[in-house]
Amino acid sequence: MRPALFALALSCAAPAVAAQDIALSLPIDCDLGRDCFIQQYKDRDPGDGARDYTCNGLSYDGHSGTDFALPTRRDIARDVPVIAAAPGTVTNIRDGMRDRVYRPENGGRGGNRACGNGVLIDHGGGWETQYCHLKRGSLRVEPGQSVARGSILGTVGISGRAEFPHVHLTVRKNGEAVDPFRPSDAQSCGGAAKRTLWQTTPPYRPGGLIDVGSAASIPEYDDVRAGTATQATLQPDADAIVVFGFAFGGRPGDEIRIEISGPGGVLTDQTLPVDRKQAQFFRAAGLRRSTAAWPTGRYIGTVTFIRDGRGMEQQKTAFQVAE
Repeated sequence: MRPALFALALSCAAPAVAAQDIALSLPIDCDLGRDCFIQQYKDRDPGDGARDYTCNGLSYDGHSGTDFALPTRRDIARDVPVIAAAPGTVTNIRDGMRDRVYRPENGGRGGNRACGNGVLIDHGGGWETQYCHLKRGSLRVEPGQSVARGSILGTVGISGRAEFPHVHLTVRKNGEAVDPFRPSDAQSCGGAAKRTLWQTTPPYRPGGLIDVGSAASIPEYDDVRAGTATQATLQPDADAIVVFGFAFGGRPGDEIRIEISGPGGVLTDQTLPVDRKQAQFFRAAGLRRSTAAWPTGRYIGTVTFIRDGRGMEQQKTAFQVAE
């Protein structure tokens, strides 16, 4: 079940965009915070570490842009449009690369092919934007074509050096990557930004739940990331009833609480720790069957992402034990 609201999203009035700046809209046609989310930001750490524009760790060393992600690989089939963040002229494209999860053993996706299927747009004044990891065969533009803000460039995929479906947006000024959330200084972070490149600055979400689901056993992590792990209907003789939470932005000390209730009340209520920084992760909890059959009827799984001792975000999933 997708979240209806994100309980903790930090936002404030957007700083003004300077007259000489590019003004950006979102590069993806989705409801940010409901059916897509920002997984990674541009790295602002000059050393070997990684930090985003708020001084938190939603980035990795050397990351040059912002990743607007879909919840699972199954969502690629929704053909979510990648759109021009500002008007300009297409200067380069690539199509034809396979959509698949990048793993080091796959090879062949380093260098200039790491972007996968992509589009480069010149906006004038030294500004350009690059859109990476589009779905093979989805591109709708050609070099030399003028595009308006919001023009469809293609759809979200997982081509190139990508481990999850997303569009990676890199913004450049005179060939240098710029953080659209804090363009004034390449390395500073934290505090109020003096200016931004966004028409409306997306709220900062410091981690949270991507998806929750139910199953008759603890699922494989790859099935969770693929969006194929959930079983909406379980049989009365299922060996177990399990609920899982798929999350991002995990930090040491975070917790995932999983409660399962059914016709007879609460079956289990467990709190599972997060012991290290994790870009994406999942936790699962449940109960093994100890009787001849599970009571039939409707069950509810409630997953809560806890940080600093308080619930940061919560999602629920409903499922059935069949007659």
